[in-house]
Amino acid sequence: MIASEPMSGAEIMALDDQYVMHTYARLPAVFVRGEGCFVYDTEGKEYLDLVAGIAVNGLGHCPPKVVEAICEQAKKLMHTSNLYYTLPQPRLAKLLVEISGMSKAFFCNSGAEANEAAIKLARKAAKVNHSAEKIEIVTAEQSFHGRTIGAITATGQLKYQKNFTPLVPGFKHVPYNDIGELRAAVSGRTCAVLLEPVQGESGVHPAKADFLRAARELCDKYAAALIFDEVQTGLGRTGKMFGFQHFDVVPDIITLAKTLGGGFPIGCCLARNEWADVFEPGDHAATFGGNPLACAAAIAAVTEIRDGGWVKNAEEVGNYFRERLSDLPGIKEVRGLGLMIAAEFAEPKAKTVAAKALENGLIVNAIGENVLRFVPPLILTKELVDRAIDILIKC
Repeated sequence: MIASEPMSGAEIMALDDQYVMHTYARLPAVFVRGEGCFVYDTEGKEYLDLVAGIAVNGLGHCPPKVVEAICEQAKKLMHTSNLYYTLPQPRLAKLLVEISGMSKAFFCNSGAEANEAAIKLARKAAKVNHSAEKIEIVTAEQSFHGRTIGAITATGQLKYQKNFTPLVPGFKHVPYNDIGELRAAVSGRTCAVLLEPVQGESGVHPAKADFLRAARELCDKYAAALIFDEVQTGLGRTGKMFGFQHFDVVPDIITLAKTLGGGFPIGCCLARNEWADVFEPGDHAATFGGNPLACAAAIAAVTEIRDGGWVKNAEEVGNYFRERLSDLPGIKEVRGLGLMIAAEFAEPKAKTVAAKALENGLIVNAIGENVLRFVPPLILTKELVDRAIDILIKC
């Protein structure tokens, strides 16, 4: 078969089954085009996408300003190496530093890589500035920080860890939002506390403000880094530019990815104060990290999120969406911030509803048997929320 010949959805799925390692349980849809909040399959069927590539397509599919930036940069320079200076990388770093209050940035390609950088940064800082024994990292149960060996060790879910033991030593997990357990876990041996302002993968559970404040106080007391994994919550998703801004707690290190590139792969580890100047040449690296093409895409995406009113839109439409979801039959609880939302059913019907929704042109994400997760583009409108609710009622 000639590669350029059109293929049916069934042919594409068969090709994928034969040649691709399936690390995801594929759903029966083959998408070939996207625009705004919609994607289209091989038959031209339209789907309203409320998952957005798992919170990646913050400005929707193929946002014009990001597409233009990619095309223009691709004509000039796509990749050299971090052995040399390029312009887009420091421009993006300056932009992120200005909106976050951090000091410097390290660029990579994904959220897992950003968290690996944060872990290494915290451990080196502790060894250099304090003690070789100060190596423990405290994270939360039911967290998710990525799938590299270090990131799944940080992730407080056995299902991701059990087939890959032994894991990295020195990690402790405490119940999320349990201040007493957090205080018991943090000590002079702790080099970092790593938390999500909102736990996304386990069902959208926001932190309690006093829990994050306690983490800040403990890190200050024991000279440990407070790391916030903002891979999913960062850049407008929660109705503020960063999730931590809801809680009046400032971290020492922030990790970003997903929405950062407007659909193009890029990750970032931001740090402030003493943690910003720890890495030296040879300590850490990413061959593709901060390449001109990815940085150009991210500059366009972040600028549009900041200046386009989309953070405010996420707050307003998110509030409306949660109100509408609360009226659905069978809903036990609706939770979240901005356009990071979960609807929990009283009965185990989430997977069935998600499958029926897909058949009816709506993409939602089932987490287990009881929870639907919604992480749509920040450009979602109230009219599209109404359309989604009508489909969910049918399902």
